[in-house]
Amino acid sequence: MSTDVHEPPVATVPPPEERKPFRFPTAFTVLAAVLLLVWVATFFVPAGAYQLDKAGGPKPGTYHRLRSCSDVEPGVQCVNTSFTFRFKQLWDAPPHGLYGVENSRGLVGADESGFLYGSAPIFLFVLAVGAFITVTMKTEAIQTGIGRLALRFRHSGSVLIAILMLVFALGGTSYGMWEESLGFFALLVPLALALGYDRMTGAAIIFLGAGTGVICSTVNPFATGVASDAAGVSLGDGIGLRIAMWIVLVACAIGYVILHARRVRREPSEDEDVAEVPRLGGRQKVVLAIFALAFIIMIYGFIPWDDLWQEGWNTDFPLPTFGNFYFPEAAALFLVMSVVVGMIAKLGEEETVNTIVAGAGDFLSAALIVVFARGITVVMKNSYMTDTILHSMEKAVSGTSSSGFAVLAFIVNLPIAFLVPSSSGHAALVMPILAPLAGFAGVPRELAVTAYQSASGLVNLVTPTSAVIMGGLTLSKVGYDKYLKFVWPYLLLVFVVVCAFLGVAAATS
Repeated sequence: MSTDVHEPPVATVPPPEERKPFRFPTAFTVLAAVLLLVWVATFFVPAGAYQLDKAGGPKPGTYHRLRSCSDVEPGVQCVNTSFTFRFKQLWDAPPHGLYGVENSRGLVGADESGFLYGSAPIFLFVLAVGAFITVTMKTEAIQTGIGRLALRFRHSGSVLIAILMLVFALGGTSYGMWEESLGFFALLVPLALALGYDRMTGAAIIFLGAGTGVICSTVNPFATGVASDAAGVSLGDGIGLRIAMWIVLVACAIGYVILHARRVRREPSEDEDVAEVPRLGGRQKVVLAIFALAFIIMIYGFIPWDDLWQEGWNTDFPLPTFGNFYFPEAAALFLVMSVVVGMIAKLGEEETVNTIVAGAGDFLSAALIVVFARGITVVMKNSYMTDTILHSMEKAVSGTSSSGFAVLAFIVNLPIAFLVPSSSGHAALVMPILAPLAGFAGVPRELAVTAYQSASGLVNLVTPTSAVIMGGLTLSKVGYDKYLKFVWPYLLLVFVVVCAFLGVAAATS
């Protein structure tokens, strides 16, 4: 007699679901969150304004709260506090960030009369740079040129990093090179990869090079110039301190990036074989010459030679300049040069046009980032919350010692720089207040100028409202969270160095 032994069925356990690693939100999500937070803050931060002087700057001691427009008679400055109006401001923020116009009361809107506040010129500039670079890359001149450059510096990449960062730092300190640097990311990131480094290295060459130069602006007319004029001092006042800061911080920035580059290059997976690189053809050499010429013209046109020459030598600049050359003219330059490159490379009319359109499309995300970042500042301006925060800063720096005032002036400008990312707008806003306060504390006014510009430059290296940071990271394909992890030790170093310079300068003045 046999018995069948039936084993109980084995329960099958489903394999555990593989958890997806956490990914930091994209730049658009970060900016959307910042926009919502700023908009919510408008319901809690009281609206206020300063009286303005003839130059358009706020007068110290004239801050006053603004009442709701429903409680005052027509013609009196007020703020619309209705939910419908504020929701419309949130809804219209990105479009106004593109083509909003600022009126005489500081309101930004599409149907206002005044000056363009939106980022439409920068938006078109980014698309034009994308078109120009894509057409040039169609000829394979850039790829071959980068390969040859990487081959030449494959054993001395640190030298190339130092040279490039010095060039960007000179641009930052002389004329505030920042937004203009967006055109270089598509060039330097592939170069860094070809040298065996990572994408962060290519982005950091630009960010920490130009950004450190801006922090230590010596004759930058958009930061130091505007601030010095508002403070009633000469652009040359305090230049010795700023040059010393520039030397120290640029050396720190170069060392910081080189250390990172060497660390990532030691990993075998990062090495690239650049030994097999074809030689440049005749047409490719001409294309690269046109490519370099376009950027040289852009840089030459952006620098305000006449203002710098008048300030230093009190004479007219001896060479011809382009007058009011800025983003609209630069955008037209790159579009025209795109066609020129297509003609030289014999791409043909249809292929040249299609490549221009495709290149602009590749850079569309970075251009939209610029618009979104500007939309955040539109919400702050239209809610009149900026002057209220400035007023709290005014009270914070009153009654301190000379060294304490210098350091505190730097610290209180940090949040203002976040609220007002424009260096010239920031200068016009705070210097009419900080300059008199500096006199009360026994601190030279030019030291208040240095404190302001250092804070503005430092915040621009990290703030998500910076079109350069978010746009540059998008072009470099580097996450904002990874950039923060990379840059925060350098920001801390800059903070300490600037405080030391300001404190010693104030104590010995």
